[in-house]
Amino acid sequence: MKGVVLAGGLGTRLLPMTQVTNKHLLPVYDRPMIYYPLQQLVACGIEDILMVTGGASAGDFVKLLGDGQEFGIKNLSYAYQEGEGGIGQALSLARDFSAGGPIVVLLGDNLFQDSLSEAIRLYSKGEGAMILLKEVESPERFGVPVLEDGRIVRITEKPSDPPSRFAVTGCYFFDSRVFGIIDGLEFSSRGELEITDVNNRYIEWGAMRHYVLDGWWTDAGTIPSLFQASRLVAEDRSNPVLTGRKTDSLQLDRHMNE
Repeated sequence: MKGVVLAGGLGTRLLPMTQVTNKHLLPVYDRPMIYYPLQQLVACGIEDILMVTGGASAGDFVKLLGDGQEFGIKNLSYAYQEGEGGIGQALSLARDFSAGGPIVVLLGDNLFQDSLSEAIRLYSKGEGAMILLKEVESPERFGVPVLEDGRIVRITEKPSDPPSRFAVTGCYFFDSRVFGIIDGLEFSSRGELEITDVNNRYIEWGAMRHYVLDGWWTDAGTIPSLFQASRLVAEDRSNPVLTGRKTDSLQLDRHMNE
């Protein structure tokens, strides 16, 4: 399985900090935000990763991450998203990279306490799509699944009256059919190809599964959630998924030799 990290967007909810840089380059506790999804994928044994970014700061990702070997990544590729066409459009840039195989997609501003290895193992037993859910206090801020008899029958985006307490997190598993679905989407009123529309198509086909997270999950796309993400990481420093010990040791060796 290959990994895709989506790290585009304008980051307007983090202004003025994102006036001069991409939000995924901002710090979460002691390292850039973008380190966390990479550490997560490598910890799960995924070493073939595509980074999708855009905007004026795209070159800064290359300066920061290089070829990815510092993180234990065997193959780190980059794709550039023109404009702001949403998650669906960004994901469409992974078509050639996927080479017809399954992919796990992480939004670059999402942090997970737990390793995703169990979710990857479960997804590998089937096909279609799978999403990760987390019970939250304010589900109306997110995509929310409608559940019937333990199955997702549809996903509603930021509902004023949430049908459940679960939020759809920024981790998605897709087979190769995802790109055909994206090809058939129309841009929403926001001018984006919506990932919720992608997921609902899989649901219509009866090809959507879900996995409920035990540990904490947060995005870091707003000022309050960026602060919360730093606090959560600071309080969980023994967690190898968050500390990326292999990365730490490589960086320490590099700096000692400078």
